Amino acid sequence: MHGDKMNINIGVPYESIIEKVIRKGYAGNQTEVIRQALLAYERELDEEEVLLVNKGVEFEMQEIRSGKAKLYSLSEIKRMFKK
Repeated sequence: MHGDKMNINIGVPYESIIEKVIRKGYAGNQTEVIRQALLAYERELDEEEVLLVNKGVEFEMQEIRSGKAKLYSLSEIKRMFKK
């Protein structure tokens, strides 16, 4: 769909938000508002993924510190998976 025009109906509440953003000078037109919103949404998703990964790493580190998870050396791992 790259390069094609999109005609979308987003509804009155969203249209008023777009108009407010333009009126305040944050964007020059509807397209700019939508582009900025999509970029902000993409950044939010990326940040959420990083937070989830960090939570997972912290959980695993707590497991290791508490002794619930065993650590293996590289040579031990190689021996376990040697065919």
